[in-house]
Order: sequence, then structure tokens, then C-alpha cells
Amino acid sequence: MFSSFTSFSNPLSIPRFLQHSSGSTIDLTPVDVHVVEINPDKKPRTLKHLLKLNHANYAIVYHNLQFHNHAPHILGSAYLLGACSTHLDDIYDNESKELEPWADSPGEISTFDWRDYLGNPIYQRAYVDFFEDQLVLNGYDWKKVLNLYLFDGKEPLVNNLVAGLGHPLIHLGYAYELDNREIAMEALGMASTSYNFMHKYLDDPAYSKPPFSPSSYSTTSPLEILKRIHEDDRFHNLFDHPGAHNIGFLFKTHESAVLEHWNAWQLPNPKKQFEDSQYAATALLVGSQGEDCGKQYDFFLVHLLTTSHAIRILLPLIPTKFQLPLVRQWWLLTIAVYVAQLRPIIDVERFCNHETGRRGWEWVSKEAIESKWALDAHFVKALRAMKVAAITWGDLKEEGYYLKAAVKMCDEFDGWGGFGSMS
Repeated sequence: MFSSFTSFSNPLSIPRFLQHSSGSTIDLTPVDVHVVEINPDKKPRTLKHLLKLNHANYAIVYHNLQFHNHAPHILGSAYLLGACSTHLDDIYDNESKELEPWADSPGEISTFDWRDYLGNPIYQRAYVDFFEDQLVLNGYDWKKVLNLYLFDGKEPLVNNLVAGLGHPLIHLGYAYELDNREIAMEALGMASTSYNFMHKYLDDPAYSKPPFSPSSYSTTSPLEILKRIHEDDRFHNLFDHPGAHNIGFLFKTHESAVLEHWNAWQLPNPKKQFEDSQYAATALLVGSQGEDCGKQYDFFLVHLLTTSHAIRILLPLIPTKFQLPLVRQWWLLTIAVYVAQLRPIIDVERFCNHETGRRGWEWVSKEAIESKWALDAHFVKALRAMKVAAITWGDLKEEGYYLKAAVKMCDEFDGWGGFGSMS
């Protein structure tokens, strides 16, 4: 059912994620940065103008302040997968149909009170205006503004990028990859308006203490932990329906169980464990697709893959002391979403046995930008996330692990599910 694991379980051990035998940094080669702002060719100019239009016209949070603006995500993904200018225009036209214009905030935000309104999306316009003012004061150096407001302070915003189902994290990844200040300021706005209780688990080291109950365990394998969570009867019958709305209740009622599994993950070789986490993120999305699921993929599990992709982009670029906390907050989100989605069985054989024929990444890229799902932001982002993971790790596992997952998704995808009673 689940994949096989290498377990390092020991109920008497102390699973400290900071006890590394191979160094505490994750040394990855940065991905290529595409500076569309100054590229004179038609396609990058089209992307630049569309990103600016989206920034000027549409809110970062809409639909009763519940949905996030994904336009930069799909525009960036499609561009990097080879989409032409006409397709980029089509994407923008499609996305803008449901987006909403900016609305005024109740008041302005200043350097003296900018943290007072964290977690309040009604201040989204004020936050973006504030960060753009800081951009001017810092000579339009958007990376300097990010350093000031993401990484500084006792409770830095970087420790809560997984709030809002990880959309601030995803947005930030595209800001760096496209070297785009508009997306960067939007990412800061998203991080500020999405801010929630999950920051405390990274800000307060007390929550990272290892569990000492007789049932405690530790392992380097994310998939082994997910298997244990699947079998953990403390989560049985907790929810009637899947959905992100389950996450808050989960932490209120089962925080100790969540933290036990969160702290069970050891990272003695951080680069290897990050590789394993990307492996797990793909398995969560594609390997949880059993016959009983139909051809609809889980909308919430896909965010675990696309946030993992964002981390891969950011790790070589952020201060090293934030690398492991960033990976660990992704892991906390992963556990929360997995339980909220009723802990589906994960079986990598569901796609590792999938026949790819002569279809390679060029075919997958073409599917992402030319198939009937080419205007679906999450479909396109998921395929690109798997492609970048394959490039990062060599795609040697199971003779094309990521390629087989991507091809299987292209072959059978028929929309998004996992909404439960909200569908």
C-alpha cells in the first residue's frame, strides 16, 4: 500500500532536527532567473505587461477574501514551459474573469503599526501600498525590502509563509524566479494578510522539543511518517468531509498528536531529506489517486507540491539560517493538509508502473500549455513543479519517478476534487 521505508525509529532517542551529521545547510544550485523586466523580446515583454496589469487592477485576495490571485503563478509557469505570447494573453483573459478589483482598506499602514494588522485581509490594499512605499525608500531594491520585512525581527514573516495554504510562499518563489518586484510586493502583502497561528510553531522553539511519550518515534522518511499518520487512530473519524476548513479544528483538538509526528522527522542530511520531501509531495498528489477517487485530483494536496517547488526555488537564495525552518514549516502544513483531507492511502506504484512510452518532458510541457487544461493554474503549476524536481534530482528514481507521475496526471486528470461538502 504505502511505499517501503527505511526506519530509524527509537522511542528513547531525541529527534533533534538541528543535529546534523552532514551540515545544516541545503546546498542547491539556483534555478535560472528570467529577468523579463528588461528583455526586449515579445514574449517576455508580454509577460511583463500582464504582470503589471494584474498588479494594478486586481486584488491579491478575493471572493469574500477567501481566494488568492493565481495569475502570476500560471503566467510564470506557462512562460517558463514555453508558452507563446498569444497563450499568455489567453491565460490573463481567463484569470481576470473571476478576479476582483482592489478595494480600499479601512486605513493606511505605517512602519509603526504594520504588524498590528497581520492576518487581516481587509487591509490587503494598505499592505501592498505600504510595501511599495518601502520599495521607493529603498531605491526600488525589492530584495532589500524583502530582507527587511521577511527575515528581520523576533517573529519574522518568513516563519509563516505556509499560511493561506502556502500561497505567500508560492508567490514569493515566482518573484525570485522572474526577478519581479510587483510579485514580490504582492507576496509580502499575502504573507501579511494570511498570517495565522501556525507562526508560533516556528517562532517558539518549545514546540520543536521531541516528544517523550512511550509511543514516540523518529525517522528521516516523510512517507513513513505519513503512513503512521494514516494508521494513527487518534485521527479516526475526526472529520466527516475533507477540506482546508478542518485545519484549525485539527490544531485545537489534536495539537499534541500533530506535533508528535512533526517532530518525528529528523534531518541529519538536510539536502537528502529535502529531496525525500519532494519525492513525498509528488506521491501525495499522484500516488493518492486510487480507483475510488475517479479522475479528479485533490485540490488541497496539489498545494503541497507547488509549495515544495517554491521552497526549491528559494533555498539557494534565502539566508541559510532560515532554510531548515522553511522546510519544516512546509512539513507542518503537509501533515495538517493530509489529515484534513482524511489521510488517503499513498502508493507510489500507482504511477511508477505507468507507461510513458516515448513521452518525455517536452511532451509534458506541451500538455501543460496546449491541452484542454492549459488554462487551469494548478494543473500547469503541478506539472512544472514535477519537471523542476526531475531536473534538480536527476529523475533517476524508479527509472523516471517524476516523469511517470507527470505523464499519469496528464493522461487521467479531469479536474479538482477534495472539497467535501463544499464542492
